[in-house]
Amino acid sequence: QVQLVESGGGLVQAGGSLRLSCVASGRTSSSDTMGWFRQAPGKEREFLGARYWSSDSIYYSASVKGRFTIHRDNAKNTVYLQMNSLIPEDTATYYCAAKSGNSYMNPLMYDYWGQGTQVTVSS
Repeated sequence: QVQLVESGGGLVQAGGSLRLSCVASGRTSSSDTMGWFRQAPGKEREFLGARYWSSDSIYYSASVKGRFTIHRDNAKNTVYLQMNSLIPEDTATYYCAAKSGNSYMNPLMYDYWGQGTQVTVSS
């Protein structure tokens, strides 16, 4: 089992920044891939980006590339989602997730999820 705990959400004005954190604990050796997703009310869960614990490869969706970046701190078992130039359309609940293997876009393939953290961007 892998436990994931997100933090860092909140209310921010358009154009502002937030950094979300996701701390992994438990059998982290079974979580090769860490992904970030978000879900707005009435919408499907959307892939934002992913990276691997053991390599520098990072993948982003087109909707956030250039504004969001994913960092990791292996010593702290923590993955960060740095969000810049936020817009009201970024308002959603943000989740981190973990899975074994290298595929990364499909949320159904992820085994473990955090509880989510709310991000609200005001205009």
